[in-house]
Amino acid sequence: MASTSSTAVPRHVAIVMDGNGRWATKRFLPRIAGHKQGVDSLSRCVRACLERGIGVLTVFAFSSENWNRPSDEVSGLMELLALSLAKEVPSLNENGVQLHFVGDRQRLSDKVQAGLAKAERDTSANSRLVFNVCFNYGGRWDIAQAAQKLASRGEAITELSMDRAMAMAHVPDPDLLIRTGGELRISNFLLWQAAYSELHFSDKLWPEFDEAALDEAIAVFRTRERRFGQTSAQVSGQVNNDNAKAA
Repeated sequence: MASTSSTAVPRHVAIVMDGNGRWATKRFLPRIAGHKQGVDSLSRCVRACLERGIGVLTVFAFSSENWNRPSDEVSGLMELLALSLAKEVPSLNENGVQLHFVGDRQRLSDKVQAGLAKAERDTSANSRLVFNVCFNYGGRWDIAQAAQKLASRGEAITELSMDRAMAMAHVPDPDLLIRTGGELRISNFLLWQAAYSELHFSDKLWPEFDEAALDEAIAVFRTRERRFGQTSAQVSGQVNNDNAKAA
């Protein structure tokens, strides 16, 4: 339903966590050091979402295009994922966070795949925050896999059937999509789901993105009028009121 966002906290926040490598390079550190710092920033963000009553957080951790990065950075990211799972999952579980890893797992090692599956199992009963980590994910991949899934079942391809076949079908579409790092694009992230998301671009590099930056994005979201194809008058209820008076 169309509505303004003057007082609402977004139900679902999605984030393109950009700028880890640049953060490290500015400090003459290896790029993987930026990714490690980015994990700390992500932990802060999860806590902030819990405190603010946000129901779903989705982050872009590793895109399908990131395989093209230097091999040492890719292997470092895989190792960091495994270490982060071991370190963070117990705390996430204690705080009622339900983890989902969204993306194509075929290129991941058996060890990483097993770790992802275990983290999902261990947190499956939680409901305070749904935390989607998009890993080896791409929006075009998501649309293609949904279409292939429907075709293999012999189902008609419609907007509704596609929506149900998407990798993110377990959560509502994002209300607010944030990108850090100063870039003004969404880079193949949630192409289907972000059709009506409010976009917010932050100049902060991801390791610098803190609670204040999240609050700023939410404050901007609250000023947006979400019309979903309707007019401002319809959203505000003016048209309905005028029709009622005429009747």
